[in-house]
Amino acid sequence: MEDGDHGGTVRAWLRGIEVFAGPLPEFEPERAPADPVRLFLSWLSDAVADGVRDPHAMTLSTVDEAGDPDARVLILKGVDTSGWQFAGHRLSPKGHQLAVHPRAALTFYWPEHGRQVRLRGPVTPASAQEGAADFLGRSATARAESLLARQSQYLTDTAERDHDLAKALALIDKDPSLVDSAWTLYTLAPAEVEFWQAAKSRVHTRLRYERAGDSWQRFQLWS
Repeated sequence: MEDGDHGGTVRAWLRGIEVFAGPLPEFEPERAPADPVRLFLSWLSDAVADGVRDPHAMTLSTVDEAGDPDARVLILKGVDTSGWQFAGHRLSPKGHQLAVHPRAALTFYWPEHGRQVRLRGPVTPASAQEGAADFLGRSATARAESLLARQSQYLTDTAERDHDLAKALALIDKDPSLVDSAWTLYTLAPAEVEFWQAAKSRVHTRLRYERAGDSWQRFQLWS
């Protein structure tokens, strides 16, 4: 694209980009397991086996104090019957947002397979011990950045950043067990989970799990 192109040209250009180019897997909702965790892990395993890049990356969507939406891409930390886990700093924007509105949505997308998984529900922080274990599993640089507690603040001096980061790394080198108490592991316990399978015909397949007490109900949706 060149400078000066107008909206109509951009729309035509975007419409011409091919989607769902590769062979797409089959999805038969009537054969889906009763538990969405099993189906999710199956789809995730397929993505890993086929070499999809960053298959555990997901979009975390929250709302701020004013009710405005916010989103960012994170890495999935775990999934089990209790829910889907992710981590973040309690003093970060997402930490503040979750403290005020402890609900969120997660979105996974594996373009090579034309597959998408969407879930939303309440979010709860894990214990301090679980947060510490996750923190210590991060790289030294990631831990040092967390200790600075400056995420999303304005950066006006990169030399200051590098100096402060070096000091934090020195602290970690001196005490490898040092933990940032504000680092938090969160669990989203979904009230609903939707699996979306693309089709070249554009008649996509959608299956939604809705929580019903301790079990799940399944519903197919119009595409």
